[in-house]
Amino acid sequence: GSESPIQFGQINPNIASNFINTLHQDLVLSFPPGFPPSCSPSVPLPFTMSHGTTTLAFIFQGGVIAAADTRSSCNGLVACPASQKILPVHSHLVGTTSGTSADCALWKRILARELRLYQLRHGRRLSTAGAAKLLAHMLHPFKGTELCVAATLCGWDGGERPSLYYVCSDGTRLQGELFSVGSGSPYAYSVLDGGVRWGLTVEEATSLARQAVYRATHRDAYSGNCVDVYHITSKGWARRDREDAEFKSQHP
Repeated sequence: GSESPIQFGQINPNIASNFINTLHQDLVLSFPPGFPPSCSPSVPLPFTMSHGTTTLAFIFQGGVIAAADTRSSCNGLVACPASQKILPVHSHLVGTTSGTSADCALWKRILARELRLYQLRHGRRLSTAGAAKLLAHMLHPFKGTELCVAATLCGWDGGERPSLYYVCSDGTRLQGELFSVGSGSPYAYSVLDGGVRWGLTVEEATSLARQAVYRATHRDAYSGNCVDVYHITSKGWARRDREDAEFKSQHP
């Protein structure tokens, strides 16, 4: 006949049209007059949902160091003093997160799932560059919405050098050797720009990262409480002990 074959997962357009019209009539008859409204009423927020953080990551001869504070804030409220802003994605990849906490946690789980599926299909891990490109493409359809995710992917792909990529929900994807993201990043950069170099030892790099976050928490009201530090090498990531930023800032 002249009808085109219906592929798997498709619906005959004639049947679908009749079904939708019938369903719409049934819904209209079942609701009282004036319901549902043509648009949902706008409910203003009780206060501006402003938030901030301090996260950083840099490359040196011993791998990648990632550090972040642990304060989750909402305007003038400290929503959580012990949140985790550095999220492991797989054995050789972690991401520092800045933005809305729920959005960051959700997209970290989505990225981890997709990377695991890739590893099962191809028998190898996707590179850090590939993971950054994948995350950027998944976030792109939400550009211009209230979604707020800014992640720095810190990984080791098995080569001689580690990788560092910054991905943001506004469409930005950058490769670099030093990134700091969040409201406290200008203060962190003031410490990192003068201290980061390729020949740092592991202890020197860890101390420098902690010091940068400490200084940021001292000046930025939205950052504070404790400091988390992760070290990523060819053997995978390792988490250092969490330290109190308030105590350290008073006792350098």
